[in-house]
Amino acid sequence: MWARLRNRQFLGLKFHRQFLIGPYIVDFCCWEKRLVIELDGGGHDEPKQRMKDDKRDVYLTSQGFRVVRIWTSEMEAGLEKLFQELQAS
Repeated sequence: MWARLRNRQFLGLKFHRQFLIGPYIVDFCCWEKRLVIELDGGGHDEPKQRMKDDKRDVYLTSQGFRVVRIWTSEMEAGLEKLFQELQAS
């Protein structure tokens, strides 16, 4: 994922990797678009982890960020969806 986002390769946007927002370190952040991208593997499908992710998303949203979660197994499709959303906004 980082290979696709770094050096403004994705729509010319600047992304940061492992970026601190409040008490959380997010996978990727585009400050300009107030966008957080979280890559989720199979462990994020567990009820306890989903509760943690929901709490995290509520916090990030309260700080003005839009959170996009992409399953690692569907990374290309997730990037395509993200591309379409960002072009429309």
